[in-house]
Order: sequence, then structure tokens, then C-alpha cells
Amino acid sequence: MEKIDSEAKNKRVALHTLGCRLNLSETGSIAQGFKDRGYDIVDFGEAADVVFINTCTVTDAADSTCRNLIRKAHGSSPEGKIVVAGCYAQMEPEKIAGMQGVDLVLGNSEKYKVFDYLDEEGENQIHVDKSGEFFGGATTVADSHTRAFLKIQDGCNYVCAFCIIPFARGRSRAISISDAVLEAKKLVSNGFKEIVLTGVNIGEYEHSSGEKLHDLVASLLAIDGLERFRLSSVEPNTITDELIEVLKSSPKVQDHFHIPLQSGDDQILKEMRRKYSVADYKRIINKLMAAFPNAGIGADMIVGFPGETKEQFENTFNLARELPLTHFHVFPYSKRKNTTAAKMDNHIHHAEKKQRVKALLMFGDAKLNLFTEDQVGKKTKVLFEKRNKYGLFEGYSSNYIRVQVQTDLDLSNQICEVYLSGIENGKLFGEIVQ
Repeated sequence: MEKIDSEAKNKRVALHTLGCRLNLSETGSIAQGFKDRGYDIVDFGEAADVVFINTCTVTDAADSTCRNLIRKAHGSSPEGKIVVAGCYAQMEPEKIAGMQGVDLVLGNSEKYKVFDYLDEEGENQIHVDKSGEFFGGATTVADSHTRAFLKIQDGCNYVCAFCIIPFARGRSRAISISDAVLEAKKLVSNGFKEIVLTGVNIGEYEHSSGEKLHDLVASLLAIDGLERFRLSSVEPNTITDELIEVLKSSPKVQDHFHIPLQSGDDQILKEMRRKYSVADYKRIINKLMAAFPNAGIGADMIVGFPGETKEQFENTFNLARELPLTHFHVFPYSKRKNTTAAKMDNHIHHAEKKQRVKALLMFGDAKLNLFTEDQVGKKTKVLFEKRNKYGLFEGYSSNYIRVQVQTDLDLSNQICEVYLSGIENGKLFGEIVQ
């Protein structure tokens, strides 16, 4: 560990993360860097000497949220240094640098070098040079998360018509299996019981590392002390039979998967430049359900892609109804500069996109409620996180349903078998099995 800078002692840093689990893993590593240098970590919104915002730029709404957070940071820490990093910083550095209070703008590679830049003099420093280097990231004890996020891959070689992330993150690159195992063992030794693998496109792992994803997963599952394991979002065309067999072979694997759909219409999928058809997607979901019959399945869906007709939207709606999807992540198409879709004709009116999003979200809520009701009467293991404002301890089941129990015990970071006894106001309740 580095020697602690005496001037950093008793300094305060507030960190905020927007976007994906990948961002969470990266902020975790950076948070530990601040802690190692003697900073106290405080909640975002409290006065701090440094405010670090790790941004997202997947949609216009994400950009707007980033700007609002910068204003909030300047309001709460007018004398502090505000550091804006990550994907939005990579894509719009000058715009961010012109905002009141911003001291540092760091791209996706440079954010790991934040400590090199903090003490430099000068206003609105911008560092956004792209790098092909892989920078790791993992949840640390400096985080407040119960589940640990382990970054195994970054960047993307796909060029989906709607997506800005390859421009923000660069080409795909990955960690080696041996280094991933070392990082995972550190997480387990620090008390984390569950690890979630993250990346921009983790299915690209073999192409980027030369090693197979299912071999990486098998190596991680063999680690003593690791009790639960999940994959984050995996592109459907990258899920192999070998990967499913490895996942199925271990009781550590949780039966929850996130498989992006984006559209249930083959023509729209083609125009999006997705690498699968509707039939391919159905086949993968059916294979996962055969291996994990009680699985929760999450899916991203984009509605209002340029030229999407009502009939094509209905194809997405009907496919979502047909398949055993339980967790809907629905987004209106967002026009992103420099993408192919931004140059297309027949952009859908905002009001129509909003209506389509609402219809899918309402249906998704209904499907999740039915799935939750089906859990009543079953037993499951829950990794408990914290006591909520009602005094109940809560955590997630293996298939990613939030469970609440009444107990006087401190169940923080404990895995307990729970009998799922009932639902009240859409919330799943359980009782600890003695």
C-alpha cells in the first residue's frame, strides 16, 4: 500500500456512479485508492474536498442526469475539487469543462490516474486520450455494496447502429484468467460472498483475451469461500453450450441472467446491426430455462428505433409476452451523435416513444408480479444486505427477487435459507428457516 499523504489525512471525498455495473466496479477501485491515501469517504451531497462523478452517456437522459449531478456537487462542495470522469466525460469533455465548479475532466482510461492530476494547478483540466490498455476494476471494502462486481472486460468491437459506447470505451480488451482469479480471491478474502462478472461485452472475452469465457467461469467457481456467482449482461449470440454447462454444474451459480433483446422484430434487429435473430434469441432463452427452470431473466429493450412501425413494436411486445422474461429494462431510442442510427430517416416522435415505453413497462411490471407470486411457498437462499426504513432486513433471492424478513438479528452480508411466505403491496416476505 502507498504511503499515506499527510496532507490527505482527514480530507473528505464523495463519489457517485451513474450507469452500469461496470462503472460500479471501476468506482470501487478508485474509492479504495482514495481510502489508501487517507481520505474519508462521505455520502454524495455532503461537503467534500473532492467530488468524483463516474458518468454514463448511453442516452440523452443519462447526459442530463450527469449535468444535474455536477450542479449538485458544486452546490454541496463549492470549495471542493469536482472531478468528472467516464463515458460522458470522454464524449463531451469541453462541454463539461465549461460547467461551473468543474476542475478535472477525465476519460475512461485517465480516471484511474486521478491522483496524478488532483494536485496539478490550472482550471478545467481535460485528459481524455484513448488507451488500449486494460484497467481492472472491482468492488472494494471502501464500497457499501454486499455483492462484489469484478470487471473482466472493457470496450466493444460491435458497431450497433444505436450505440455510442464503443466510441466512449474503445475496442474490446480483457483480463487474463489467472489475474481474474487473483482479483476474485482478494474479494473473497475481504468478506464478499457473491461475485458478479461485469464488462461492456463480456461475451467478447475469448476474442479479447485468447482464453475461453467458460474456462474463466469454471476457474472462478472453483475458488474456496466463494458462495454465489452471477454474470452481468451477456449478448445472446455469445452464450455457448459449454458456458451453460459450466454454469449448470455449480450450485454457486445463481439462476438470474440478463440477456439483451433490444427488439423482437427481425428487420429492426438487422437495422440495429445486432448479431442474432428472433429465432436465435428464443433458442438461447429456452436453453437457459431448461438448465435453470426457476430462473429470472432480464432483458434490455429499445423502442422507437428510427422507422419502427407499430406492427414492429407489437412484435417486440408479443415476443416479451411469449418468452419467460421477468425483469424488463425498457428505453426509448435516444439519438446519439456519430452513430449510424442518428443519420437514419423516419425518427419516431417523442410522444409515441413515450407511449410505447409505458406499455412495455406496465406489462413488465405485471410479469414480474406474477413471477414473484409464483415464488410464494418455496424456499430460497437470500444474501441479506441491510435493514430498510421499515425495520425489515432485505436482500436478493437467487433469481433476483427482493425479499424482506422480520428479525432482530443483524443479517448484514449473511446468506440464509428463507421460506417465502407471502406478498404484501407487491413486496415478497419470508421467514428464516431455522
